[in-house]
Amino acid sequence: MNKFEIRKKLLKIRKKKSFKGLKIDFNYLLKALRKYKISSAIVGGYYPYNYEIDSIEILEKLEQKNFQISLPKINKNYQMDFFQWSKNDPLIINKYGIPEPVSNKILYPNILLVPLVAFDKHFNRIGYGGGFYDRYIKKIKKIKRITTIGLGYSFQKVKKIPIKKYDIQLDYVLTDKEN
Repeated sequence: MNKFEIRKKLLKIRKKKSFKGLKIDFNYLLKALRKYKISSAIVGGYYPYNYEIDSIEILEKLEQKNFQISLPKINKNYQMDFFQWSKNDPLIINKYGIPEPVSNKILYPNILLVPLVAFDKHFNRIGYGGGFYDRYIKKIKKIKRITTIGLGYSFQKVKKIPIKKYDIQLDYVLTDKEN
């Protein structure tokens, strides 16, 4: 299957299964952070959209452990940056219907939690097809070291993701069944 077919199939499955109460155990993330020897940092998260795995509870727990939290804002030319956010901060809805922080303080994450539509055993991912995260990861890697962790459901794992030269492989993927 090509990316379009995989995306279409898995978005349909994700919508159907979204109300099953599946979530990522916070301890799975802590285990991954220990693996990469990360005890404090700036975390780039995301506000869940279109039946994505809910990352807000994870971000709130990280904030309680003194991690700085940031969420993306989409800019012109299909670019994005991450801006400071805390669970009590207001959000505004962007033109895609996704909540974004009001803050204008850019933070460059050390850890980036990445939503995904599909992934494979090599941590290749498929998103919505806009390339926002691939462009951002490429940009940030020129500035600092970053650990990328995909968040998804275990049923989103596929045998093989067809990759192109601009696709960026994740460092790790966490699901409701660990990985």
